[in-house]
Amino acid sequence: MRLLIDSNRFIDFCSGDPEVVSRLETAALVVVPFVVLAEIRVASLLLKHGDVQARMLTEFLHQPGVRTVHSTDVTTHHCAALYVHLRKQGTPIPTNDIWIAALALEHSLVIYTRDAHFDHLPQIPKIR
Repeated sequence: MRLLIDSNRFIDFCSGDPEVVSRLETAALVVVPFVVLAEIRVASLLLKHGDVQARMLTEFLHQPGVRTVHSTDVTTHHCAALYVHLRKQGTPIPTNDIWIAALALEHSLVIYTRDAHFDHLPQIPKIR
């Protein structure tokens, strides 16, 4: 499976959650979107033991089968369409998560998250 990891699942990975560790180890590809990188880096600056999380992120990004992804013009079109879709159905979600969903669409990835609000986007595959 080709996964796009959300920051909450990275936190679960850092905590050693066996189910998360196993899922990430068996994934064909794990993609860390630029937005998630930013969220993790912000948290590492704010948390008491954030330096540990920052080191784990660096190690994680150097693992085989893990890569980062950044936005493109195509991403912005997906982002705009998702934003309008969510607004019309009255189910807005955080802006960062719209970017995450747009990147998942653009790269045909499954979002790996704990956030239920991604359920408002049935066109995007996700697992929890």
